[in-house]
Amino acid sequence: MRKIITVGFLLGMMVFIPSLCFAQAKVGTAGAQFLEIGVSARAVGMGEAFLGVADDASALYYNPAGITQLSRREILLTHIDYPADINYEFVGIVYPAPQWGGVWGLGFYFLNSGDIPLTTYLASGVDEPSFSGINFSAKDYALAFTYARNLTDRFSIGLTFKFLDELFEEERATGWGMDVGTLYHTGFKGFKIAMVLSNFGPDMKFIQEEYPLPMSFKFGASMEVFNQNAHKAIFNLEGHHPNDNLEKYNSGIEYWYKDLLALRVGHKFEYDAGNLSLGAGLKLPLGNYSLKADYGYFKFGFLDNVHRFSLGLAF
Repeated sequence: MRKIITVGFLLGMMVFIPSLCFAQAKVGTAGAQFLEIGVSARAVGMGEAFLGVADDASALYYNPAGITQLSRREILLTHIDYPADINYEFVGIVYPAPQWGGVWGLGFYFLNSGDIPLTTYLASGVDEPSFSGINFSAKDYALAFTYARNLTDRFSIGLTFKFLDELFEEERATGWGMDVGTLYHTGFKGFKIAMVLSNFGPDMKFIQEEYPLPMSFKFGASMEVFNQNAHKAIFNLEGHHPNDNLEKYNSGIEYWYKDLLALRVGHKFEYDAGNLSLGAGLKLPLGNYSLKADYGYFKFGFLDNVHRFSLGLAF
């Protein structure tokens, strides 16, 4: 009975806290937008409807409670090619440690704008810009520590603490943020329910201007559509309410053949640009190791399409 009360209390807090936080959120665009970039090629292939799955090292980003599903250590590396030579890198490490009461994780995020040519107007009234021959760059970093544990045999909770750093030439903004996630296994056909409050923290300050973090409350679920012999398919659905935009919704399907080859398709609703995503994955058992390779494609509206590549190792 005590466990049921505890789970009910935590679920209630997850619903109540976001409404309180968003009531206090500033109107306008939040900063530190690199925190909104998904880090998993697998998740991108499913339209980033991943809260209720979250069963690999990318759960460090999507739902910290999900790392309780990992029984082995796991490393994940992700590379993203964005338009205009912008690159994004992610490294995640998950370490199950029952002797320490749960599962631990470490994540590192890095966004690099590359060299951006500085343009100037040589004279007043001249409409055409001139290249100065000087380049500048912008970089964003985040270092995240995660701890998660099972509170019951079906309910888990996870907490992530992030150190943030945004650098623009000689100027920088530093701060911190937190994620809180929950995951509940219903026991019915792999049906799982998840809730996450992400990027909760104080405003950051760049020179004289302050701006809030891109805080968001997310609710998601996943369920096995079928699981017979060598074939398995999982349907995922989620929605989230950010503090700087309207509600958004994601959906996706992941199909596995013999737990070796995966095909994925996803769709996003109410997003500013792009909606369709596709992906594929390969899982190779190598003795006591398991190698995972994933690719995700996202149709990015009027801009170039975005490609994500992830490589994971479980041991």
